[in-house]
Amino acid sequence: MCAVVVTYNSASTLEDCLQRLRQAAGISQIRVIDNGSVDDSVAIARRHADADPRLRCLANTDNPGFAAANNQGVADSSASWLAFINPDLLVEPGTLAALVERGQALGECILGVEQVDVHGVPDPAVRRRDPDFAAMLRHPRRGMQLAIAADPRQRLQQVPALSGALLVMPRSLFERLGGWDAGYRLHAEDLDLCRRARQAGATVAIANDLQVLHVRGVSSRSRPLFVEWHKHRGLWRYFQRFEAPARSLPVRLAVWAAIWAHALLLLPRLLLRR
Repeated sequence: MCAVVVTYNSASTLEDCLQRLRQAAGISQIRVIDNGSVDDSVAIARRHADADPRLRCLANTDNPGFAAANNQGVADSSASWLAFINPDLLVEPGTLAALVERGQALGECILGVEQVDVHGVPDPAVRRRDPDFAAMLRHPRRGMQLAIAADPRQRLQQVPALSGALLVMPRSLFERLGGWDAGYRLHAEDLDLCRRARQAGATVAIANDLQVLHVRGVSSRSRPLFVEWHKHRGLWRYFQRFEAPARSLPVRLAVWAAIWAHALLLLPRLLLRR
């Protein structure tokens, strides 16, 4: 399995992330793709690369985006299974190997696990539904809520989409899908990947009995306006790809307005945060 880690000013958590990955079972390759960090992210990754021949660091001089960097990491690897790992996510030693074992039994699939914060609180957005653009037109704020509750009765719960902070999938499926859509810069690319996987007949599911620690948003806290811009831009791209061809022009315009109305509602809070 190859673990692909995309970094951007991720020094505060990258040390622990890479140390955990190097100790994890089933990891044959680690690729760190840095998107123009100005902190110590590259230095940390290169220090781990010097100590572990499985790890390589590819440092971009600019920031091509999360999806493009993930594709870059896969292209530099040869493993038959891929794990996409955020640099603020800390895995347990056997988690990724357990996911691959379940994935091998399923066939073509995208799998994830429960993610908890430093206080042990689960992230409600790990399990996601497809964006409901009809609901977005009625109530933009409510329509943007995609979280699905965990079903404790199911060890492996099928869901429409998963958080891109941790995804495991076979390389064969990744290549059949054409990888991540590099037209997304940040956010919604995981929704896109999962939907295309389902359309291709693959299973998208979460292992409710496995979990990882997710510190969350380390590289984006200093740029809330940038993050929200690309989050909403990503939703519009997603709508254009999957829904717009079947919608009338008035509906397409209304969805565009609803997406950016939601962004404007967030603007005062984001400006105060800055």
